[in-house]
This record gives sequence, C-alpha cells and structure tokens, in this order.
Amino acid sequence: MLTNYVYKLQPNNSQSTEMGRWIDMLRSHYNWCLNDRISQYSQQFIQGEYCDIRTKATASPITCFVSKSGASGEPWKEDKVFQETLQSVQGEYCLRLVDLKNPRRSPGDIQITALPQLKKARPWYADIDSTVLQQNVKRLDTAYENFFNGQGFPKFKNSSNFTSFTYQKGIKVDGNKIYLPKLGWMEFHNSRPIPPGFIIKAATVRKRQDGWHVSIRIEDKTVPDYIPKLLIEVSKVIGCDLGITKLVHLSDGYQIDNPRISTNKKARRTLKIRQRRVSRKKKNSKNQKRASKRVGRLHKKITDKRQALQWKIANKIVSRNVDAIGVEDLNVAGMLRRCKVKVDEYTGRFLPNGQSRKKSLNRSISDASWNELILKIEYLAAKQGKVLVKINPRNSSIECRNCGHIDKSNRDGERFICSQCGYHEHADIGAAKTIRDRVIELIEHQKVHGDCVEPEPKNSKRPKKRKETSARSTLSKRVEPGNPKSKGENPETGIQEDIA
Repeated sequence: MLTNYVYKLQPNNSQSTEMGRWIDMLRSHYNWCLNDRISQYSQQFIQGEYCDIRTKATASPITCFVSKSGASGEPWKEDKVFQETLQSVQGEYCLRLVDLKNPRRSPGDIQITALPQLKKARPWYADIDSTVLQQNVKRLDTAYENFFNGQGFPKFKNSSNFTSFTYQKGIKVDGNKIYLPKLGWMEFHNSRPIPPGFIIKAATVRKRQDGWHVSIRIEDKTVPDYIPKLLIEVSKVIGCDLGITKLVHLSDGYQIDNPRISTNKKARRTLKIRQRRVSRKKKNSKNQKRASKRVGRLHKKITDKRQALQWKIANKIVSRNVDAIGVEDLNVAGMLRRCKVKVDEYTGRFLPNGQSRKKSLNRSISDASWNELILKIEYLAAKQGKVLVKINPRNSSIECRNCGHIDKSNRDGERFICSQCGYHEHADIGAAKTIRDRVIELIEHQKVHGDCVEPEPKNSKRPKKRKETSARSTLSKRVEPGNPKSKGENPETGIQEDIA
C-alpha cells in the first residue's frame, strides 16, 4: 500500500533561505532542460532525419533520428557489456548483433548524465542533493509524457508555478524532527504519526503561503491495496447530479447545499479590500510584499476550507448503502471557455456575446470545484470497495423520464414539466435519476457483451417504462423534492432503484 502524509515544517532562517535558493536554481535548470529539448527538436525539424554513422552502434537511418523529445548530448550509452560483446563477436556471429541491447539513451538519461558536468560548470549547483536534481529532470519527462498522452505542451516555469522539489533517498524521521539531505534536521508538526511497518519512499518539499510543507510518501507491501468491486458485481446504484444552486443532487432525493466558499459576499469583499491594499503600495517594496502575503494567506484559507467541506460531502455520498456511484463526466475546461466573438457583418463592430453574464457563472463553477470533488469521491469509493462510474450527462436534465421526449422547454429553473406528456418532477433530482439509469444500462450492457463500453445514448423513446407513468397517476404518490423516497427492486434487472 502506498500513501502520502503531509506535515508543516519549522525550518530556521538559514534553512528557509537555502530552500528558497534551491527552488530558484531548480527552476532555472528546468527551463534550461526544456529549452534544450525544444532547440534540438527544431534542429531536427530543419535538417531532417539523420543517422550518426560515427558511432559503433547498430542503427539504421530510418530509426536513428532525433526524436521529438530529444536533448543535446551523446545519444549513446557507454555500455561496457555491449562494447565487450561487440569486440568478441566475429564471423558468422556478427549477424546476431541485432539481438543485443540497443545502447541508445532517452532525453532524460542524457540530461541526468550531464548533471556532473553542470556542477563543474556552475559549482553552486553542487549544494543541491543529487536525487533532487535527478527528480527535476524526471519532472520534465513526466510533462512530456503527459503531452504525448493528449495534454498540453510543457511550459516554462516562473516563481508562481514552480514551488517544490523532491527527495528520493536519505530521508529520516525521529519524533517531531525530519532529516533532509544537504539541509539537516528540522522540526515539523507531527500531527499524524507514521504507522509502524511503513518505509519512507520519497519526500516532496513545497512552499505555500503560510510556510514550508513536506509530503512524505510511505509504503508497506504487506498491506494490500484497495480493490474496487467489479462492475458486473454491482447490485445497488446511486446517481449524482452536480450543480451550483445545490452542489449535489442524489437520485434518492437527498440534496447538499453549495457552501460558496469564495463567492459569498463577505469573502469577495475581504478579497477586494486586500487586493486594493496591494495595488496602492509602492511597487517591489516591503510593504507590497507583506500585503501580497496577506492576500495569499486568504486564498490558502479559502482553499483549505473548500477541501475540508469537500471531504465531508464525499464521505456523505460514499457512506450510503450502494455499490456504485454514477457521476457526470464533465468538461469543466470547456464550460469555463470564453464565449465566441460576434462581429457585425456590415460595420465590423463587436456585438454583445454574453461574456459579461458568463463571468459570474465561471466564477461559481470554479468555486464549486467539481473535478476535485469527483476525485475525492473516487478515492473514498475505492477505499470502501465501491465503484465510481462516469457517465455522459448529455440531455440528462431536459430528457423526460416517462416518454423520452428531449426539449429545452421541458425545464424551467428547478422545475421539470414535459411539454409532450405533462410529466413533472424536480429537474436536478430527475437528472440524477437519469444518470443512475444510464449506469444501470452500462452494467446490463457489460453483462451481455462483456465489455465496459458505454452504450450509445438513445434519442428515441425509452423501450422500458418506469414506475412513474404520468403526472396524473403519480400525483397522489409524490412527495416534496428533497425528501427520501422508498426503495424497491427492479424485477427485470435485480438492481435496487429509487422508486417514487
């Protein structure tokens, strides 16, 4: 089992100054390595693919070009075993050189091997622990790996987005003191003792607004990892619909209020006042830096409060008597994107595009932090052996659960009234039920076909009618939105569902 414990450090003035100096040097080294790879790729793009025939390695002109993540330096390993084998092979055995290990190095290996030369050229880098420098290069490797997996291209770092470094070896803990190589012993708030049997694998030191923190990665191989339940073993399902007025709507009728941590009147007023004080100070003065720290501490306070509330909400959802939790697969980045520009065809002037109205909506979406909440639900669900299923939420809040009619006019605020059959209910709770039903369809699809591919959404009428046949027939059975509903079992699927 692998987990992380976070503690607050109490370094002295010299240790705090040294750690700040390390971060500045590591940021410069990271940017240099990134520029090295970009420059090497630009040279390869201009010159074309080539083969270094001066080396004694087995390579062809097609496979020996500088890769997109290339780096300057010797691209071949100094492999003694390979060289000895190469010298010993004669005659007919020369044809078997392709079976030997290719001594070609990756860009990360090239830049890690160049670290001793870096320390000779710039002696001040020798003050940094060697594992910290190596992890700094591996950090860039991770950024390139994420890029090739579909994420954004690695960016150059500044003082605001580069605030940490990682140790790989040499960390010791003794009571409320921790030893970090090249920094020495320093005290920390031992708020959570490390369980016996766990060994320290790595430690990440991070600078935050209220000081220095360390995240210790510990591992105990005798403790098994959390094994979630298979989707075909699920018998009880609950659906979650995320919103802004109410943060979470569950398919059983339960609703969770949105705390609005950073968008309430008091928080916005306090933040406005403190930012105004920063702008009125002399630029780059000590007073401005002191005021900026107060703004940073306020942001951290808001973040910590949001994190604590999200953990409570995630515990409430996961602790319910279910086997699977269905959530919306939201594209939050797309929802926060700016509106398209509208231009008059005749005059060429810009027209109103609704961005001013969308500004407050974007602020509320950012404050709700849906992705962070889903990550916490997923972690706690795996810890309790439950399954979290992400479902496409397309038309979930405007689709009639009785006749399958899809129309934007069906929804009026929090009310849902079908324009075709007259079926009505709470719009967000109905959306949560729709998400629950789609999870059930996914489970049935996997039981039949044996895969986890989500079935295509059905735009036509539903083949199977629900218990709620019409508004007239269920008017007497319905309760107010938000009250718990009775539960029953679907005789066709054997899965327990919420029945109004």
